[in-house]
Amino acid sequence: MIQDEEPIFDFEEFVHKTLGLKESEQYYCPEFQQNRCFKRNCTLQHIKLDKAVVCKHWLRGLCKKGTSCEFLHEFNLKKMPECWFFSKYGECSNQDCIFLHVDPNSEYRECLWYKRGFCRHGNMCRNKHIKKKLCYNYYLGFCPAGPNCEFGHPKLEIPDTDLQRTYKRKDVIQRPSNIVKE
Repeated sequence: MIQDEEPIFDFEEFVHKTLGLKESEQYYCPEFQQNRCFKRNCTLQHIKLDKAVVCKHWLRGLCKKGTSCEFLHEFNLKKMPECWFFSKYGECSNQDCIFLHVDPNSEYRECLWYKRGFCRHGNMCRNKHIKKKLCYNYYLGFCPAGPNCEFGHPKLEIPDTDLQRTYKRKDVIQRPSNIVKE
């Protein structure tokens, strides 16, 4: 005879009564996700879940901010931050690295503000500043080569900073091996 109920472990009573932890307790404010939380003393965390990444300090057990941390405190492999070693050196020696390995030649790594003409972060900018010579034909009004021109055509529209932070699937070179492929 097969039982449909889940097994109960000896330590579950300790977890519920002594530690006060619950299985279905909400951690993130659902009203904040829709920009509707106006409570001054809201006990839930105010993090935009669609843009948030996992706290790298929390992964090591070293996050001192606790509930005031602006990063996720949950082990979600799809929301891991970018691997620092891979972004700096182009390779990662850790075979079990859980961080994202993003293609450094990706178009989303180019600084959209620098492409427009000026980046306030200068050399400290985390995105690439690709230098191109100005296309004099474009500067004077018309470039016959169009988008295939080898020289730079400055863009006058204001960049979308949310687009700068997101990666497309083709930009991610290697996801952690234990992620189920979608």
